[in-house]
Amino acid sequence: MSPATPPREGASRGARTARSTPPPPPSPYERVALARLLTDDWLAHGLAARPADRPRAEAAVTELYRLIGEPAPEFVWVPSPSAALPIVLDDPRTHPPVRLSGATLPQQAKQWPLAARLASFVLDLRERLDARVGHSVRTGAWPLATTSEQALAEGVPVRRVIDTTVHAVLRTTLHGCVRAPLRTKLLPLTDGTTWYGQLDAHWIAHYDVYARLGLAEFGRRDLGRLGLFAELARCTGWWWPGEGRCVMAERPTEIHTEPLPGALHGELRLHRDDGPAVRFADGAEVHVLHGTPVPPWVINDPTAERIHGERNVEVRRSAIERIGWGDYIEQAGLRHVATAGDPGNPGSDLHLYDVPRELWGRPVRLLLVVNGSVEPDGQHRRYGLSVPAHFDDPVAAAGWTYGLSGEHYAQLVRRT
Repeated sequence: MSPATPPREGASRGARTARSTPPPPPSPYERVALARLLTDDWLAHGLAARPADRPRAEAAVTELYRLIGEPAPEFVWVPSPSAALPIVLDDPRTHPPVRLSGATLPQQAKQWPLAARLASFVLDLRERLDARVGHSVRTGAWPLATTSEQALAEGVPVRRVIDTTVHAVLRTTLHGCVRAPLRTKLLPLTDGTTWYGQLDAHWIAHYDVYARLGLAEFGRRDLGRLGLFAELARCTGWWWPGEGRCVMAERPTEIHTEPLPGALHGELRLHRDDGPAVRFADGAEVHVLHGTPVPPWVINDPTAERIHGERNVEVRRSAIERIGWGDYIEQAGLRHVATAGDPGNPGSDLHLYDVPRELWGRPVRLLLVVNGSVEPDGQHRRYGLSVPAHFDDPVAAAGWTYGLSGEHYAQLVRRT
C-alpha cells in the first residue's frame, strides 16, 4: 500500500493508529553507530584506488561551471597530479582564490578568474551550511580522550561525539596524513587552485552526515550544490578549474595505510615498508614510512653514508630506524659514552653515544631509548634522541628531553 492509499474498508481503528505512529527517534548510541558507518563509507571513497568515473566527474564539474555563469569546459585528463603540474603552470588564467563572504558576488568579483570565483562560491556555500550546523567545520577537530561509547556514557553531547567520529577521523586521515604528503611530493606550491576530489571527502562528509542523521536542515539548493562536490569525491581524483579548460587527474592505483598509533576513532596514516605507499598509473609514486614521506633510498637501500648526507631530521630518523639503531651505530662507528637503567621505563636501559660533528653537522650526542608505550604490533620501539654534547650521564640526558633535571627524571614512575 502506498502512503497515499486510504485504509481498507473495515480496518480497525487500532491498526490505523499503529500504522500512523512514527517510529521512536534513534538513541544517541544509534546515531553515533550510524555516523560511524557513514564515516567508514566516506573514508573508503577518500582512499579509493580505482579508475575515475569520468562521465560523472565531467557532469558535476560542468554543472559547477554553469552555476557560476560559465559554459562547459574542455576536459583534459591526466594520469596523476604530477602530470597535471606542467599543464596547470602553463595556464596564465589560473590564479589563487580570493576570500569573499556574503551570498552575492560584487560587480568587481565578476571579473575575477574562474578559479577564484569558484572558490568564493564554495566558501559562501560552506558559510551557509556552517550556520545550519551551528559551528564551523573548518576550525579543526573536536578531540575526545576516550572512545565514542565511553564519551556518551560520560555525558558528552552526541553532536560533539559525532563531530569527532566524522570530522576528526576524516580530517586527520585524508587531509593531514594523505593529502599533505602527496601535495608535498607531487605538487609543489603553485599559484593555482587545486580541488582534491576524493580527498575533499573530509569536509563534505561532515555536512552529509548531519543531514542524514537529522541533526541539521539544509536548503534544497545548498544540498544540491553540496551534492556536486560529494559526486566528485566519490568518482575522481584532483582537479584544476580554468577558463574554458579543466584539468582532471586520475585516482591512484595503490594506497597503503596503517592505523595511527594511539588513535581512538579509526584514524589512519600512509605507510608501506616494501614499496611506495601511493602509486599512480604513470609511475608517479610517494614513499612513506609510518606517516613520514621519504626518498626511495630510505626503503630500498638505506646506508649510514646516505643518512649522513640527509639534512631532513625526520627522513634521517626514518632511515636509521629502517636499518635499525644497532646496525646504524655500528656502521657509523659511534663511540659509546655510557649506559644506565631508565628510571622512567623500568627494565629498559638508556645508551648514550658520541656523534662526530661531521656526521650530523653539529656537536650532539645520541641517546638511545626504548619507547614506554606499546606500538600497534605489540612491540616496544627503540628510538634515538639528539641531546646536547655536554651530557655524559644518560639519565640527565633523558631528563633534558622532558625539560627535567636528571634528579627529577629519576623519580618518574613511568614515562610514555
